[in-house]
Amino acid sequence: MSVVRWVVMGVSGCGKSTVGQALATRLQVAFVEGDQFHPPANVAKMSAGLPLDDDDRAGWLLALQAELRRAAEEGVGLVVSCSSLKRRYRDLLRAGDPALRFAHLDGPRELIAARMQARHDHYMPPSLLDSQFRDLEPLQADEAGVTLSITVAPEQLVARILGDE
Repeated sequence: MSVVRWVVMGVSGCGKSTVGQALATRLQVAFVEGDQFHPPANVAKMSAGLPLDDDDRAGWLLALQAELRRAAEEGVGLVVSCSSLKRRYRDLLRAGDPALRFAHLDGPRELIAARMQARHDHYMPPSLLDSQFRDLEPLQADEAGVTLSITVAPEQLVARILGDE
């Protein structure tokens, strides 16, 4: 199997971290939690219930691009969790690794909102979910990747990402 780098994408609360960690474990590669690359100003803005704009996201995306580029140059696999809401954000990440693949975790707003309400250890308030859906540009036909429904278990999502199911 060739070495592949994946970004697990979608709105906040869709399960990017859970599925990303499981995918990385299955592939026996490193996992990068994209949220950890947000600068303190971004975290503060989101914690205050204010959505990020393109300028806020620029440095964050470039930091993740550097991680992907490093993995590609070293010829190692990597899984990154990153909302990647807009096509231009994905294009920026792909500039670090043209072979990059995306797994878009998609689901009903009500399910995602319920998940966000249930978690207490994250700075992203449920009030920002609508702004995430507003910014979301789903994967396009010419983008390498898959779109998957989050109505199934994370293990099934990983199997589908890898083509096992």
